[in-house]
Amino acid sequence: MDEDYELDDDPARIPRESVWAWLSAEAYWGRWRTRADIEAQLDTAWRVVGAYRAGTDELVGFARATSDGVGFAYLADVFVLAEHQGHGVGKRLLRTMIEDGPGAEFRWVLFTADAHGLYEQFGFAAPDATAMVRPPAKPPIG
Repeated sequence: MDEDYELDDDPARIPRESVWAWLSAEAYWGRWRTRADIEAQLDTAWRVVGAYRAGTDELVGFARATSDGVGFAYLADVFVLAEHQGHGVGKRLLRTMIEDGPGAEFRWVLFTADAHGLYEQFGFAAPDATAMVRPPAKPPIG
């Protein structure tokens, strides 16, 4: 239920230990990152959005974005704790990050192996002919 959660884009409110705990243990896409890597990514993020249990600072979901601040943004590290999935938290995270934020008119990209149906609701689709991707030289572990 929406009233059970509140979303906030204040980077100072993000409990970094909670983000680190989830990303270092649960994220299939980047468990190879060190704590220093995650801290640097948080420090330089264009925008972060946290989802919290209403009335608390308990983080239940998170999203991070980098951007040129003009027309392009990269969505990363989106997660919702398993026990809070199915309550619309992921949709609210994306709506707050993409549609309700300063990048509503930007071209957004992300890389994901799951939740395609969720992202499609926010306009994400397979790349068009203007997109190219250079894969990492050495695929990350984990």
